[in-house]
Amino acid sequence: MATTEHQPGYSDRVIAVEPGGNEHIPDDARHGTPRQLLWTWTSPNLEFATIFIGVLSVTAFGMSFWQATLALALGIGLGAGAHYALSARGPLYGVPQMVLGRLAFGYRGNALPAAFMSVMCGVGWFATNSVSGAFALNTLTGLPKAPSLILIVLAQTGFAVVGHNLVHAFERYAFPVLAVVFALVTVVIFSKADLTGAAPSGGVGGVAGFLLTVGTAFGYAGGWNPYAADYSRYLPASVSARAVGGYAATGLFLSCLWLSSLGAASATIISSATGSPTDIFTSNLPGALANLTLVAITVGAIAANALNVYSGAMAFVTIGVKLPVRTQRALVSALFGVVGFLVAWWALPDAAAGYEAFLLIVAYWIGPWLGVMFADQYLRRGTDIRPLLYARGYQNWAGVTAFVVGLVVSVLLFSNQAKFTGYLVREFPALGDITFFVGFVLAGALYLILGRKQIDADKATQSV
Repeated sequence: MATTEHQPGYSDRVIAVEPGGNEHIPDDARHGTPRQLLWTWTSPNLEFATIFIGVLSVTAFGMSFWQATLALALGIGLGAGAHYALSARGPLYGVPQMVLGRLAFGYRGNALPAAFMSVMCGVGWFATNSVSGAFALNTLTGLPKAPSLILIVLAQTGFAVVGHNLVHAFERYAFPVLAVVFALVTVVIFSKADLTGAAPSGGVGGVAGFLLTVGTAFGYAGGWNPYAADYSRYLPASVSARAVGGYAATGLFLSCLWLSSLGAASATIISSATGSPTDIFTSNLPGALANLTLVAITVGAIAANALNVYSGAMAFVTIGVKLPVRTQRALVSALFGVVGFLVAWWALPDAAAGYEAFLLIVAYWIGPWLGVMFADQYLRRGTDIRPLLYARGYQNWAGVTAFVVGLVVSVLLFSNQAKFTGYLVREFPALGDITFFVGFVLAGALYLILGRKQIDADKATQSV
């Protein structure tokens, strides 16, 4: 098995660039406790992108506050449940999440989901969060949006370039600051919100609106799933898998539900404020707290994108691209920062318009990816998978086939986007958007059929 050549020199050092790429972390380099995953997965979601999910659920999808909260809890709960299972495997195998994906997709076939993650998460999410942070910094300081964006990008890319330990440390110290500010914001917003009011007119409404809210909430929370083991792989193999999964899932669920429901509550407040989405949200707050909130939004964007760039670069390295430097992951992180900046700059004029579509598209590919991953984990239970993780000749086209079929069929039939509406949704609009549900079930079921032969052959080879 490939092992990080820089270990144990890097170990638990915080101010040191993490060398290497996606190699296995040996036992003598392991450190930390499962509890650290609580703030690692809370801080990145205490940001404006999470709030805006709740805003969309009311203003775009036509939900009342309580309808929105239920749908948000369901979508986020699905993402958090998957995060529990994926995070728990990190300490056992000591490898990034996308390396574990090689079991289900094969060494070369895994390039497909790894590329999806690199583009959608490492660049797409990076740009989305950078824009909200730039808006907040622009409003707070009066600095033009482009320089604000540059400062945000430099900060978050810097954390990702240094690597794993600094990312964890930043999330830890950001956690109490963000939690206190947003707790104060919650008190003010809920005191002004109309929590018992009817759903607003003009949105989608009904079952379709409810399912669209579930889909976008899952797209946000489940968007972290392909990162899961990246942040638990340094933990000692002896730690409790339940504790690892529990802390990771709890941090993800509570933070996402808290701020998205806060966003839903804010959308029930009648306001004449104009400007960027962050301007409209903070207009409901008294001056000093509004400024503190803008600081928190800026810090939250950095907290989220430190993970986005780090894991996006990790996924890119896992595709199989080898760079002739010891710090290849750090170099790719810097490159992702540049690309993400360019995408964010392009999106600055109308950032809110594409956010809903982006969340659903994230959910579209993660649904079938999770279906294949969990089906593979079920079929391989009780077997030693480690010899296959870095076997360049290992192939498993059953996973690729199931993923592609699940993705294509679910999108063609059930996608509910402005630019493309699935064939079944056209006939039955009340379906909303259940693409990720269908993709998950279809891909998982297909892999259970197609993958069994491959896995039986793997088991036979290992027993020889």
